[in-house]
Amino acid sequence: MADVTLRDVALASGCSVATVSRVLAGTRPVGSETAERVRAAAERLGYRPNHAARALRSKATGTVGLVLPQITNPFYPALVRELTHALHADGRAVLLADCDDDPAAEAEHLADLLGRQVDALLVIPADARRSREAVALAAARVPLVLMDRGCGPGIADSVAVDNAAGMALVLDHLAAAGRRRVCFLGAAGTASAAAERRSAYEAGAGALDPQAPGRIVLGDFSVEWGRAAVDAVWHHRPDAVVCANDLIAAGALQRLHELGARVPHDIAVTGFDDIPLAGLAAPGLTTVRQPVAELAAEAARLLDRRLAGEGGTPAQRAIRLAPELVVRGSSAPRHAAAPDAPEAPAPLANSRTSQDSKEEAAE
Repeated sequence: MADVTLRDVALASGCSVATVSRVLAGTRPVGSETAERVRAAAERLGYRPNHAARALRSKATGTVGLVLPQITNPFYPALVRELTHALHADGRAVLLADCDDDPAAEAEHLADLLGRQVDALLVIPADARRSREAVALAAARVPLVLMDRGCGPGIADSVAVDNAAGMALVLDHLAAAGRRRVCFLGAAGTASAAAERRSAYEAGAGALDPQAPGRIVLGDFSVEWGRAAVDAVWHHRPDAVVCANDLIAAGALQRLHELGARVPHDIAVTGFDDIPLAGLAAPGLTTVRQPVAELAAEAARLLDRRLAGEGGTPAQRAIRLAPELVVRGSSAPRHAAAPDAPEAPAPLANSRTSQDSKEEAAE
């Protein structure tokens, strides 16, 4: 059986070939009734577009490259899902690359995707400083949108959550819950999200306790670091730990349980991102929810704006989305958590010392 062509769909729908092409390619607006008639005819006939032929005619492949820093971070699969849906609605497919937090691998993936003639790129930079050159070179060749993280001004359009606003929500919540001896468990390096959350903590924690801005330990965005970070700050006897993401917070909850500390009576724990794990923790993790669907939709809109070439070369845009604080059991006030409970026990005899964990983090 011969392949169904645009001409076949045109005959079946009573429209011109040009109109059918516009409807199915989504290149120009067409009346809703006409568009519905064309799509119904295409579905009835089993029409499938020839992407290779379209690419030869239009010099566009209908593909978008997506480069991530670490696909094993549960925040990113949710974002990929939303992006795939948003781009598919525009008739575009996604080519995914994971650089494993390595800027050198990231540069190789960007070059490879450009070699595959992607129409555009969506990039979550591995590092604000070391990713900049490769991302800037890619942005000079195709439309590019930075998501979740940046790599300095003047590179490309960007969309991310307002990390400073999210950290302010956490600190205000802990202050209202009566927490004062607060510590920050964060990630080292210059990834913009890590740096922004750390800076926001330093700027706001002094309102709880003049010493709080200095109680910071840095490692990476992992459960393993969350466990080690608790040992590194335990000598401060904190009554709250503010974690730069939910994976760190999950590790912190595990280690605090091993040390015999009761969350939230003895110590509160907060995270950032609201990955599915946050709602499954015991107790449930108070965290900052990123608007993932909105993040994906805005990135797709920025990309579409560039690909459409609205008004020549549009001015670069930097969009910051409002976060939401999700309060769960890990940060309840002491009197609401366990008013008659005894004081927290000392660390277990076989626990690692703070000096040990600092040396481990340095390695």
